[in-house]
Amino acid sequence: MPRLSALLLLTALAGSAQAGLPTYVLSVRDGHFTPATIEVPAGQRFKIEVHNDGEGPIEFESTPLRVEKVLSPGARSFVVIHPLKPGRYPFFDEFHMDLPEGEIIAR
Repeated sequence: MPRLSALLLLTALAGSAQAGLPTYVLSVRDGHFTPATIEVPAGQRFKIEVHNDGEGPIEFESTPLRVEKVLSPGARSFVVIHPLKPGRYPFFDEFHMDLPEGEIIAR
């Protein structure tokens, strides 16, 4: 029973740690990102809430960040990004490769 209590406490702490992360909302409509550029502080974890506001599925993906998230129309989800070094990190919708990429700029 003590192990169960410890597990529940760790789960609650992990959830509250994510709740306190700086959060950026990214809307995607048929391969178009709003905003197309997200500026974040370097060296700090953050969360991106991805909203699929389009008519078809999307796949939010970033090769340098090693993240991908598939969302059906109307779905919302999030990704947590590890602390970044200063620089530019592109992201794209793999289902709409013909459209411009977005980017995260860490300063």
